[in-house]
Amino acid sequence: MRTIFRIKRQFLTAAMLIALCLVSVAATMNSGQAQRAGFESPYLASADSIQPLNNPPVLNESRPTDCVMKPELSRQARVSRSPLGQSDSPITLLRFRQLNVPGMVAGATSPTAPQPGMGATPRERIVLIDPTNFGDRYYLDVNNNVALLPPIVVLHETVASATSTLNFFRTPHPNDDDQASYHTLIQRDGTIVYMVPPDKRAYGAGNSVFQGKNGPETVKTHPQFPSSVNNFAYHVSLESPPDGYNNGYRHSGYTEAQYNALAWLVAKTGVPDDRITTHQAVDRSGSRLDPRSFSRAKFLQQLQLYPRTTEIVIGCTVPSGDRQLDRTQRTSPKPAPTKPAPAKPASA
Repeated sequence: MRTIFRIKRQFLTAAMLIALCLVSVAATMNSGQAQRAGFESPYLASADSIQPLNNPPVLNESRPTDCVMKPELSRQARVSRSPLGQSDSPITLLRFRQLNVPGMVAGATSPTAPQPGMGATPRERIVLIDPTNFGDRYYLDVNNNVALLPPIVVLHETVASATSTLNFFRTPHPNDDDQASYHTLIQRDGTIVYMVPPDKRAYGAGNSVFQGKNGPETVKTHPQFPSSVNNFAYHVSLESPPDGYNNGYRHSGYTEAQYNALAWLVAKTGVPDDRITTHQAVDRSGSRLDPRSFSRAKFLQQLQLYPRTTEIVIGCTVPSGDRQLDRTQRTSPKPAPTKPAPAKPASA
């Protein structure tokens, strides 16, 4: 009897161990698949060139645009709006960062120019993405609360080639569930690719919360989706190495050129170190791991080589005109009620 009992116990133990292994493998696969789902289109994964953009947005403004007062409940109204406005002039580098040199036209690449005492200035490119994959920043959330929180920088990785990722973003996605984007992508050779202006809202993180020193920070901009950090985040993604196009927890890491370009770029946002975070840290879905194999210590060390500026202005300008009055009424504290002063006694 004891022998039979011992055999049953060993069988049950082995079955439990096998079940735990299967659950672990499935969780790893699902995590990786979820991480890749929004950023890599299967039919574009092997493309070796960037596909043309059918409906390229155009604007030649060097200043941030006005915030939209609050989210529109109609998806059709949001999709039909031109996210970059209307203009006959091509977008230049001034649309993505403020600088005192002539603007670089979209599609061109700036040369690498070393600066004394610092790393080399990275090459820069502009690759516009489809207007369905990014949108406006809002001044108010769906509940009429002020949604312009202090900016954060969120770091990602592509889990695919840069070309495949850009092609996915340049593909129209009218369905909200399929829309995804970063503001900027950094290729393996350190080239910085600007895709979404910093005053616009990139769809880099869905269900997400930033845990800052003042507590949790998040904004709800869609009545049917969870709140996220997108309304006040600047999303930067590192191109993954080839051995990172998988569901693993780690890979061979990023190049020195990528760390240098990332530090150079983030320094221009003026965002303090404690508000530079990762997709994994802000994610609340439990499915995001990026950027995997990232050395924050190396990044912060490189970041100290560059002066902090605000060439990249994250966030939109406060609405003006009649909406300015509405803003003042919503945000100005109401004066405390005053008690009438006691009557002075009559003099003798």
